[in-house]
Amino acid sequence: MRIVEPVPTAAASTDATEVTDPASVTSPDREARPPGVFARLAGFAHRRRRLALSLWLAVLVGIWTVASLVGSDYREDFSLPGTESQQAADVLAEHGVARTGDTLDIVLRSGGNDGLRTPDTRKGVESMLAQVARQPKVDQVHSPYDGGAAIAPDGRIGYATVVLDVPSTEMTKDDAQRLFDVTQRNTVDGLQVELGGEAARLLGTGQGGVAEGAGVLAALVILVFMFGTFIAAGLPIVTAVFAVGSTLGVIVVASQMFTIADYTPYMMMVVGLGVGIDYALLIFARYRMELINGAAPERATVNALDAAGRSVFFAGCTVILALLGLVALGLGSLRGIAFSVALTVLATMVASLTLLPALLGVFGPRFARQFTARAAARAARNKAPEGTIWRDLATRVQRRPLAALLLAVVTLGALCVPAAGMRLGFADAGSDASDTTSRKAYDLLSEGFGPGFNGPLLVVIDADRGDLSTAGSTVTRALADTRGIEATAPPVPTADGRAATVLAFPTSSPQSESTSDLVAHLRERVLPPLAEKTGADYLVGGSTAAGDDYSAKVSERTPLFISIVVGLSVIVLMMVFRSVWIPLKAALLNLLSIGAALGSMTLVFQHGLFGVESGPVEAWMPVVIFAIVFGLSMDYEIFLVSRIHEEWKRTGDAALAVREGLAHTGSVITAAGAIMVVVFGAFMLSPERMLQQVGFGMAVAIFVDAVIIRCLIVPAVMQLLGRHAWWLPRPLARVLPHTRL
Repeated sequence: MRIVEPVPTAAASTDATEVTDPASVTSPDREARPPGVFARLAGFAHRRRRLALSLWLAVLVGIWTVASLVGSDYREDFSLPGTESQQAADVLAEHGVARTGDTLDIVLRSGGNDGLRTPDTRKGVESMLAQVARQPKVDQVHSPYDGGAAIAPDGRIGYATVVLDVPSTEMTKDDAQRLFDVTQRNTVDGLQVELGGEAARLLGTGQGGVAEGAGVLAALVILVFMFGTFIAAGLPIVTAVFAVGSTLGVIVVASQMFTIADYTPYMMMVVGLGVGIDYALLIFARYRMELINGAAPERATVNALDAAGRSVFFAGCTVILALLGLVALGLGSLRGIAFSVALTVLATMVASLTLLPALLGVFGPRFARQFTARAAARAARNKAPEGTIWRDLATRVQRRPLAALLLAVVTLGALCVPAAGMRLGFADAGSDASDTTSRKAYDLLSEGFGPGFNGPLLVVIDADRGDLSTAGSTVTRALADTRGIEATAPPVPTADGRAATVLAFPTSSPQSESTSDLVAHLRERVLPPLAEKTGADYLVGGSTAAGDDYSAKVSERTPLFISIVVGLSVIVLMMVFRSVWIPLKAALLNLLSIGAALGSMTLVFQHGLFGVESGPVEAWMPVVIFAIVFGLSMDYEIFLVSRIHEEWKRTGDAALAVREGLAHTGSVITAAGAIMVVVFGAFMLSPERMLQQVGFGMAVAIFVDAVIIRCLIVPAVMQLLGRHAWWLPRPLARVLPHTRL
């Protein structure tokens, strides 16, 4: 066994209650060693602050000038290589059925006794549809009176199909609003008209900015409470805004060349604002401590970056590594998120190490006066030294570490249990707010034609090796006799006569678990015998099946993704702390906080706790939350344990190191966690379910991590491990590169 034994200083024999600020004692190691790269960078930015500020301003303005000229081209990559739904789409494309435009539904409900078939109602509806057909991006309109199949058996509910000349992803909110306004202006008395389809869901989205603004405002309040001045509170926010703003401009330009989804900027803002404020807060808190201990503003800046800057660097690297692990999933829609958010974290890290020192150079003399005056006033009033509350908390945990550990782990374990029943999928209009037109259209179609009407299954027949007519009639009969299918449409052949499609309408809704079971039943039991009998290939596709395939693909590759992320993070922490147990402990505790977050998401969004519309959790949400939260949890691990490591090297007392480490980081970690919680939690104000899930999941995870894990479990575990926490086998010590924290 090899334990890194520090050389105790004179402070090692001092009782913990007499050490008011051990971190203020200058380490002989720090005095002897040359300044590190972060100290030199901070000194340069502080001295050449005008240059540093001008460069950052030029970068921000320059990037957005280019972005404004180029514009964005956000798009989604829906391909799912190796899945049956992708094979179905490929077969249709091979036989000349390429998707050019999507459709919208104009759903009608008559309040009269005679329904939609009365002459006056029909005249009014057809007049309205004629107005819709004249609108931009509309190719053609099919009336509900064409054939009569688009009117429910009771005659009260029907729908018209609007064929667009562009995909739904190219429709804007203004386009959808224009069509909706036309239907409302030209309707007849007693007729309810709603707009359904993917493009119609745009009408339920917010304008943006409300959630972000609320989060930043709440963060400002916390920072003002912590530092006592608006200027000091504003510096972490300014740093984060510069970093996130610059990165958003880069992504706008990058969207012209790479596949980046339109919701990626929201993910960047969620993570960038929280991480950026946190990193700047950590450095600024250390800077304030240096000022209070009597350092001049420039020396305080250099010392803060030399110590906290290293923690920020390694913390940022762990987040970036975790995000880039998403690439291992091999899903194009996630690569754009991974690279974009990783770039945002990189920018916030660089801003914290360069822009913040420059800002400290501008306001340093003012801060020196304010912070030292407050510290003197606090001492004059005989107030307890800062960190006393956290030191006392650590002391109580150290008295009964096993009890504290068991209580916290059992509580979090209970929160993890619901995650085992998490159902993945993609939310459709059935999960939209009840007052949106897309949700009303969805409910009307379900009422008139059955719940499965909103998500029909598309069975593709590839008859290159058989007779298409026989294959089509055979599968239609088999589908009609299958439990769980309400109705089927006749086969529709392709232009070359070698393939066809059959629509099957389930008895259950698209988001129902029964529909997913039906897809699996068709693929495994119903269609394979038919393929052997007719010689044709049958493939189940469509949006519902594609959602199931996506979920299955994510679940299949998640173990590899988790192994990569956890493995790389453990190696990094081993290099940093020269320990085996600390990285393993960090990985296990991070998994615990993520499990608690996913379990809470399952309760709220899948089971409808607190009145939330129930439905599946977005298929890609767990892996994205895992990547982001695992990285952020490692941030707090590094923040806390690096300070414990510093005290351990200085004093050689493992128990004292835990108390002093928590005393000097507890308030910062709690404030940083509170800021993250309010920034992430503010996205619950968004009308978009996806952003609500992101915000809620990450807010819960950060709360658990910052409050329960870092302030209770970590001190308990470190107390139980004692000096063995820093054990590193000699063979491993020789292999691992030395990385000084």
